[in-house]
Amino acid sequence: MSEQTFEISLTLDEEFRFDVDFQQAGVPGLRMDEPEPLGDGEGPNAARLLAAAVGNCLSSSALFCLQKARIPVMGMRTTVKTEMVRNEAGRLRIGRIEAELHPEVPDADRAKMARCLDLFEDFCLVTESVRGGIDVDVDVQVETPKIEEVGS
Repeated sequence: MSEQTFEISLTLDEEFRFDVDFQQAGVPGLRMDEPEPLGDGEGPNAARLLAAAVGNCLSSSALFCLQKARIPVMGMRTTVKTEMVRNEAGRLRIGRIEAELHPEVPDADRAKMARCLDLFEDFCLVTESVRGGIDVDVDVQVETPKIEEVGS
């Protein structure tokens, strides 16, 4: 039994461009697109969004821990390097994600960071889910387009 569920929707615009509706009040949609040669690169593709999700989750988890430890964070920059590899069948897969966090904290508080650095990854929902593998169920419901009757 799940503790919490949410739903988003993706709608095909044209070619490989999809519009994502996060179904969250006040949150704007997002345009996704595949890079060339498949798409036009008018938005991030799924691999980039996964990298962003891992980076954002780690950053938020670290920030939360630092704030709870009363360590002032003046800023944070995170870079995420994602390596694409081919599997045995020659299909592209995400082989590795490396995240590097750069929190800006006063020198006097750096020694107090050790506990957060030991804990924050374990509280990152996305990173730990990716690391452990996620069950993905897929169901395809084929729909027939409705054609308007001519002369009605």
